[in-house]
Amino acid sequence: AISAHNARAGTGYRVTPLAFPHDPYPWDNYPYDYWNIWVKNAGPSPYQGQETLDMLTRDHQVIVFKHCYPVSAIEPDGGAGDVSSSQKTLSNYKLQYQALKAKLRSFPSTRFIVWTGAALTKTAMREKFGGNDEMAGRVKQFFTWVRDSWDERGDNIFVFDFFALETEGGSHLLDRHAQDAWDSHPNESFARQAAPRFAQRIIDVIEGRGDQGR
Repeated sequence: AISAHNARAGTGYRVTPLAFPHDPYPWDNYPYDYWNIWVKNAGPSPYQGQETLDMLTRDHQVIVFKHCYPVSAIEPDGGAGDVSSSQKTLSNYKLQYQALKAKLRSFPSTRFIVWTGAALTKTAMREKFGGNDEMAGRVKQFFTWVRDSWDERGDNIFVFDFFALETEGGSHLLDRHAQDAWDSHPNESFARQAAPRFAQRIIDVIEGRGDQGR
């Protein structure tokens, strides 16, 4: 879709995929990990082999980041949140996202797009993560907060609401969008539906229409 837009509009937008984080850092891309690499250990040098925002923003005008589906295994809060905790709770996630927002805004020449998190199927949430309807409620609560409260108009941060596409307004990845009821990776049919929307979201953000939709 971006190549077609380039051909049609005479633009030269290029997308560079980047596995992040990668070895030697654990393959964890949850709110804690972005906070750990980009906020706590910010600076001009890599942290455990990972590019900091100070480095990435030198080479990229738009940076997109996402979470894999275990982000949706949100546990009950055990008390006040702790920004430096890797435990997946609502309070921790919100503190980490608020710190990330402040950091992202410190690079006003770069635009950022964050995906609302990948969802779990109902079976996977129950059988792989010991989850229930309460966990599903926490997941929906968090990504609704990201979309409706954390994301603010007029800054350099934008949201692509992938969670809403996967769940169609619910709390779980719908089985018809998944590889199967146990595997929460999206299937090819769903990916073909979502990819053009994501490409258009990137184009809209680049061209100044980022606040007009998600």
